[in-house]
Amino acid sequence: MKMPTVAFHTLGCKVNQYETEAIWQLFKHAGYEQVDFEKIADVYVINTCTVTNTGDKKSRQIIRRAIRSNPEAVIAVTGCYAQTSPGEIMDIPGVDIVVGTSGREKMIDYIEQYRKEREPINAVSNIMKAKEFEELDVPEFSDRTRASLKIQEGCNNFCTYCIIPWARGLMRSRKPESVIEQAQNLVDAGYKEIVLTGIHTGGYGEDLDAYNLAMLLADLDEKVHGLKRIRISSIEASQVSDEVIEVLHRSDKMCRHLHIPLQAGDDRVLERMRRKYTTEEFKETILKLQQAMPDLAITTDIIVGFPGETDEMFENGYRFIEEIQFSKLHVFPYSKRTGTPAAKMDDQIPEEIKEQRVHRLIELSDRMSRDYAEKFVGQVLEVIPEEEVKDEPGSGLYAGFSDNYIKVAFPASEKLVGKICKVKIEKPGSDVSRGIFVKVIE
Repeated sequence: MKMPTVAFHTLGCKVNQYETEAIWQLFKHAGYEQVDFEKIADVYVINTCTVTNTGDKKSRQIIRRAIRSNPEAVIAVTGCYAQTSPGEIMDIPGVDIVVGTSGREKMIDYIEQYRKEREPINAVSNIMKAKEFEELDVPEFSDRTRASLKIQEGCNNFCTYCIIPWARGLMRSRKPESVIEQAQNLVDAGYKEIVLTGIHTGGYGEDLDAYNLAMLLADLDEKVHGLKRIRISSIEASQVSDEVIEVLHRSDKMCRHLHIPLQAGDDRVLERMRRKYTTEEFKETILKLQQAMPDLAITTDIIVGFPGETDEMFENGYRFIEEIQFSKLHVFPYSKRTGTPAAKMDDQIPEEIKEQRVHRLIELSDRMSRDYAEKFVGQVLEVIPEEEVKDEPGSGLYAGFSDNYIKVAFPASEKLVGKICKVKIEKPGSDVSRGIFVKVIE
């Protein structure tokens, strides 16, 4: 008997990717086979994004593509856009099931129900009432080298440009024992590095009794046997407590890399964004971190062209970013998100000015990345090769990340993928540095 087939398409962030992997586990247990999204499938699951209006539009395009691929298939839509605008999605002819950002463990039941009743199902509930972390486990990933582990959901910040609290609800932390158990399972499955992820990862524990992120990091370090690297996907400057810094300093498993979103390097812009720090406080945190972890790589997010950002404010930000010396910037032009206070602000910035500013910051990012990598020329770093270098097939080069997030390409072989290798850095690059293989640790 032929196995039923399911195809997935994920839009948006790493949390969405994690959740798609978790939903796939549900289908796998129910006897489904996964096929490519471009192929004919019995069920299509589209995990949507709503960070920008463009995210909504792309989500609708992908949904329609699935419906065209196989009009007979069951079309299930989940994720952030499904949560904020279920009506818009239900109005697309051919959509059968809409599930938001909670209750996804019932996905298979909804599919069975739809097949029996042939009535569209809107299973989106009020996410603001969600109090519990939704347990969705992922025992293995299609990426064989790094495993993500979702430790929290939701955000209480309500920055003026962001719709995410309305899509994900308020802060909910995963129970520490559940995090530890899942981490051990991942290590037992062969993963050397675990990336702690969430919507507002640094807020972990704010809703728990006498337990916080620093305690979780210490427990992961001490209680998970065989774990080599712990990486935090993102943490707000305001949540880098002295306790967290102490664990980073003490532990030899914490990666020398933190992603700390700045968003803007001018205090007036930060205030309008409703961010919870000033540039001075941000800088203070960075200095403390650099003392605790010498050679720490700090990557960040920057939004350019936020309403009211004058040339002077942008230049202030540019100089501040240069001063901090990040190892990489993720630069986004401000994009109006309907339903947020910033979308209603007057002084919106013309697109061409945003574009010029984006280009300048990307050039700065490339320069800072190369400068950071240059510090390590001649040094031996530990790199976990992930895959063969795509644009040089047959070269025998494999690329992976060092603990301090330098992407390094070096001569290796398939059997080294997922293992920790000592690699000597020879040539720095803004994107990829070159190295020579020294030896395998394990």
